[in-house]
Amino acid sequence: MAPAIAVSSAETKPQHCGELPASAEHEVLQKRNEELGKELKRSLEREENMKQELQRMSERLRVAEEAEERLCSQLGDHEAEAVDQARSYRSRLMSLMEQLSAAQKLLQQASISVASSQ
Repeated sequence: MAPAIAVSSAETKPQHCGELPASAEHEVLQKRNEELGKELKRSLEREENMKQELQRMSERLRVAEEAEERLCSQLGDHEAEAVDQARSYRSRLMSLMEQLSAAQKLLQQASISVASSQ
């Protein structure tokens, strides 16, 4: 809320039987000035609180962004490791399949040679 300034004019002056004495008008203006001063002080305090809150939120955002970057980096590392493990597993599986195939051929050849020798 922006502070306001009171301006005294004929339209804003109270319409009594006569003019207010200068001291009474001075008191009214002084009271209004004090009220405006208090409102300005409250407004400045709210502004300062909002600045502090904005700074706290900015810091929290920075921390969250850094954490996101670390997590993305870790995820990339884990994905690369998983790909390497999958390749290694596939290579080992292919090697075992070749060994099994060779063993089956040997067994077939051995059974054929045993059957033919009888």
